[in-house]
Amino acid sequence: MVAMPAASQTKESSADTFGDATSGLRRVTQELVDPPSVPRHEQVAPDGPVILEVELVAREETRVIDGIGTEIQALTFNGSIPGPLIICHEGDFVEVTLKNPVSNAFMHNIDFHASTGGLGGGALTQVNPGEQVVLRWRAIKAGTFIYHCAPGGSMTPYHVVSGMNGAVMVLPRGGLSDRDGSPIRYDRAYYIGEQDFYIPRDSNGNFRQYRAHGDGINDMLGVMRMLTPSHVVFNGRAGALTGDQALKASVGEAVLFIHSQANRDSRPHLIGGHGDYVWEQGSFADPPAHGLETWFIRGGSAGAAVYTFRQPGVYYYLSHNLIEAVELGALAQVSVDGKWNDSLMTQVRPPAPIPV
Repeated sequence: MVAMPAASQTKESSADTFGDATSGLRRVTQELVDPPSVPRHEQVAPDGPVILEVELVAREETRVIDGIGTEIQALTFNGSIPGPLIICHEGDFVEVTLKNPVSNAFMHNIDFHASTGGLGGGALTQVNPGEQVVLRWRAIKAGTFIYHCAPGGSMTPYHVVSGMNGAVMVLPRGGLSDRDGSPIRYDRAYYIGEQDFYIPRDSNGNFRQYRAHGDGINDMLGVMRMLTPSHVVFNGRAGALTGDQALKASVGEAVLFIHSQANRDSRPHLIGGHGDYVWEQGSFADPPAHGLETWFIRGGSAGAAVYTFRQPGVYYYLSHNLIEAVELGALAQVSVDGKWNDSLMTQVRPPAPIPV
């Protein structure tokens, strides 16, 4: 097992007794963690399929999304934007308990892009405030996939761009491999959820604030229909993964980056590094591309990339729509420690006046 940053342990319980497909299977409770951390997991499945139990709670909260105090009446899973990453193996059963606290204002549900049938579970997970529901689906396709709330009509995009989306990673039972079939292992994993926000402005150009969920729906829908976000950020807030919150790594470590965008296209790029192995379409059934400079994440999907850091320093992981990265917030940092390698890069001559 590889130790993942700030991750949690899993717990086992008694075998399932419901239905022939799951009869006798071991139950495992996965304790979900806030992104960019990922839950503890085995990269190679140690045995046969399991029933993986997870709990998601719809939380409606006021969140600050930038350094100037801009607020959104956020809709979240488990209080994080994006919602927690769920990790299982191909062939496992994922059993999700969705809770909608009585204090909430909206009906919620979940569409799992990794699942098969029933609008991705959306038709079977509708819960009003004060209700909970349990859905079980089987992970029959390996890859990275998003999940999101999908109440229907205008409320589906409204909930998604209010923060109510996350991702599932379904690993092949034998682990990841390259195009030649050789195994790929990673030392760390991070989940980066890219989020577009559409905050209305008042007549003076200032971002509006609202007292309660639902108060600004009509204003926000008007901004959404212009298709021009006010913010494009990583993990719920501009600067959320920079400075003291920068991602960590060391020279020689292979790092897996899972990147999701539930609504718009994105172009992840690691300044000073590359995608050694990239599944930009998210399918682990397909061989990864090798050595990419920038990769493409389609709106409504998640992808993955592995890079082994070769030099120390602060790297910038960003969307290479540079306007969105620099001006709107789609930027993270990776702080890498280790020894510099002059054979890869060195300053031959320092700056000096140009000879006249």
